This record gives sequence, structure tokens and C-alpha cells, in this order.
Amino acid sequence: MEDILVEIVENTRRELSGRKQRVPLSELEAALKDRAPAQDFAASLVERKPVAIIAEVKKASPSAGVIRKDFDAVALARTYAETGAAAVSVVTDHKFFQGDIAALSDIRRNVSLPLLRKDFIVDAYQVVEARAHGADAVLLISEVLSADELAALLEVTHQLGMQALVESHDRRHLEAALATNARLIGINNRNLSTFRVELMTTERLAPLVGPDRVLVSESGISSADDVRRLATHGVRAVLVGETLLRADDIPRKMRELMEA
Repeated sequence: MEDILVEIVENTRRELSGRKQRVPLSELEAALKDRAPAQDFAASLVERKPVAIIAEVKKASPSAGVIRKDFDAVALARTYAETGAAAVSVVTDHKFFQGDIAALSDIRRNVSLPLLRKDFIVDAYQVVEARAHGADAVLLISEVLSADELAALLEVTHQLGMQALVESHDRRHLEAALATNARLIGINNRNLSTFRVELMTTERLAPLVGPDRVLVSESGISSADDVRRLATHGVRAVLVGETLLRADDIPRKMRELMEA
């Protein structure tokens, strides 16, 4: 799994050139006219006390393979909405996660919760694409973006009325994220180069994040004890994917996490 992040980003850039030819940017921008304004993603997290849950729709991953065989993106999102999630994260990378940008539109038509497009975003086209398909926020991974690229993508995101969850895994990249005006700051407990997970990553980095930001811990959250543990470090929301997707009874698992 070493350096899988490099491979994913390179593939993303290759796929982008084809998508831009099939669906020109002008076509995406025209589609924006029919979209209602984006929802306030950060506010939807802050109003849930003490810790909000961003529940993830994800079929597979490079480290785990297919996570849920009876995968139905819309049905999962509906279940999350009905059982207390504050927002839904939709993984749209196709090659490595078996995601689909069309699933974002399908979920938007069926679920009223704020939606996060989770992908490896390296180009403004993807931000416009996300909004055109109904996303209210996008994930920006500081490890794959220079300071100038991150600032430029944040500007496009905000121009579209959206918000960005700016994610980091180490101190250097977190400091780069905190140098921006992003309100949503994510700490990924998963090392995207190796896919190893350590919950203590959030504990170690959380003191750097001030109270003016909304701190989100991502990956490795499997129990109410984990949620309580992270809450003591100022975490306002947790992004949970595999724990829910592997659960035999998703509503029951959601209730367990929310008991924290």
C-alpha cells in the first residue's frame, strides 16, 4: 500500500482530462442555475451536540476491497438521514473506491441533509462538478495540494457558496490548512500513503486547532468510547465510514455512536 496516494492522484489527473472533454466546464456551470443555494455544512455539524456524525457512503477502498456487497448508495444515505446523521459524505472516486459522481445527484434527490463530496480534488473543475451534482461541501486534502493550489480551490469553493473540509494527517500540512480561511478542519487518522490508522493522530494534532474552527476527526472511529475520547480533544464531528458500512444493523450502530 506504500505511496498509494501518489497513484490515486496521478489517476485522478488522467481521468480529469477525459471528463472535461465529455462534459465541458460551461455545461456544468449552466447546470448550476437550477441548483438551490448550498446548505451551511459547518452549521449542520455545530448544532448537533456534543459530537455530530458525518456518515459515509463508500463501496470499497484500496485497503479493504469491497466493504459492503449489498451496496445501495441512496438507501444508505436515507438510512443515515433517518437515524440521526448530521451530514452525508459521498465518495466519488471510481477506480480505487468504486464511487460514482452520479451517486451524488441520486442522493441529493432523495436526502435533504448536507452532502460532502469526498474525492481527490486537484482542479477547480471538480469543485464545480461537485456543486452541479448537489454537493454542499468538498473535501480538500492538504497533502496533495500546494499552498497556492489550496488557496485557489478554496476561493472557487466559496464563490460557489460551498464550504471545504480541509484535511491533514500531520503537523506540517495541518499548519498549511490553518493558514487558510477554511472553517472546517479535518484530521485524518489514516495515513493516505500507507492506509494505516491511528486514532491518536487526532489527539496529537487537535491542540493546534483553535475554537474558531470546526474540528472533524476522520477514520478509525468504531465505538461510542472513541467518540467520547475524541470529544475531550475538541472534536465537533466525526466522519464514519467502514464502521457503519460493515454493521449488520446500521441504525443500531448509529444509535450506539450517538450515545456518546
